[in-house]
Amino acid sequence: MGELNRPEVDVDVVVVGAGGAGLAAALAATDGGATAVVLEKEERPGGNTAASTGSVPGGGSRWQAEAGINDSPARLAADLLRQSGPHDAEDLVHVLAEASAPLVEWLVDTHGVDLRLITDYKHVGHSVPRLHAPPSRKGHALIADLLRAAKAADVEVLTHTPVESLLVEDGAVRGVVVSGRRSGTYTLRSHAVVLAANGFGADPEMIARFAPQASGLEYLGAHGSTGEAVRWLLDLGATMGNESAFQGYAAVASPHGSITSWTTVEHGGILVDGRGARIGDESVGYSGFAAEVSRAQGPIHVVFDTRIRDSVAAHEEEFADLVAAGGVKEAADVAALAEAIGVDGDELARTLETARAAADGSAKDPTGRGNWGWGKLRPPYAAVRAIPALFHTQGGVRVDAHARVLGRGGPVPGVYAAGGVAAGVSGRAGGSGYSSGNGLLAALGLGMLAGRHAAGTR
Repeated sequence: MGELNRPEVDVDVVVVGAGGAGLAAALAATDGGATAVVLEKEERPGGNTAASTGSVPGGGSRWQAEAGINDSPARLAADLLRQSGPHDAEDLVHVLAEASAPLVEWLVDTHGVDLRLITDYKHVGHSVPRLHAPPSRKGHALIADLLRAAKAADVEVLTHTPVESLLVEDGAVRGVVVSGRRSGTYTLRSHAVVLAANGFGADPEMIARFAPQASGLEYLGAHGSTGEAVRWLLDLGATMGNESAFQGYAAVASPHGSITSWTTVEHGGILVDGRGARIGDESVGYSGFAAEVSRAQGPIHVVFDTRIRDSVAAHEEEFADLVAAGGVKEAADVAALAEAIGVDGDELARTLETARAAADGSAKDPTGRGNWGWGKLRPPYAAVRAIPALFHTQGGVRVDAHARVLGRGGPVPGVYAAGGVAAGVSGRAGGSGYSSGNGLLAALGLGMLAGRHAAGTR
């Protein structure tokens, strides 16, 4: 009799946002037997996932075991918390760590997503190699695979379809209202709504309100990250967690716009300011170092050597593209390097000598850096002009272990949050708590958990 009284719906699960979080949610929902549709306001899917390196941490995956890497969810959680420090979503750290290896294996085995364990570096925040990424290490490739999987699962992905508001009845979310120039205006009723519309990095007012430390950084993330999903949920009584946290990037190649792979720094590279002096301890990571770079006198350059250039280009397609586009300068010696990047030769020579002494252990680094990768830099040198940037916010609404949005009295019926809409796991404030892959771990992990739980609500 109860089934006869259930409200009529147009689709079981409505997903708002066609980035990694939204596509994972739709796939997980259809795996559970539900019908799902993905609504994307922009002209193409992808969101911030498309702009990423596509790297997903998996603590204890079978590929790690095959490579002889000793890892586990507990070790991943400990690493993330060591990098982030205390914050408002520590429970989610453990939830996502436990889900991480099953997440990667589900994407590969069930949906044919091409992810492979990266063993040539560990990257920021991780004590062992555990990032799994497309062979190209480009988020576009991950999105392409997720879209193919969505098509195979009969998930319709509708672009140019902006959601205007949530449909709320008796305190429960029952669907969405779509309103756009191309889509027209209509109501779509559902058993559950998954909000996967990223964060608020493209909304200066919300940045100023919630994450003022990021206000001075140029935003280079997805244009659609305008924060409306967060605002809808705050209106429903949701509360924010880690609202001031964000993921920055200290070295976006200028004017090319692609990232200067941080592997160049992890292998021993340094960042110098407009005088040719070091800016600080680069080993805090590309996100945490962004704020320091934003305060430095420009122009800023990443300095490494041609050994590092060639190795990174051989492994990372985006960096190889930057080299091919002429974005990496080469110099035979320190004098030529100083001329190439426009700094004082004597100052740069002192900077490189101090860094060499720290790298070979003959002197302590003045900035406190202890990890020098391949050791001291050697001529010929290489350099990239760079700017700091904001890629995405890490603050969002609090969610439970199923990605249900938490209101004042518990989960808000009918609505889930994933990716940038939900509170991230990168610390309470600033960019220094971010570990590589945190954005995609929360996006794909919470998307998977939300979709699975939402499938059971029909």
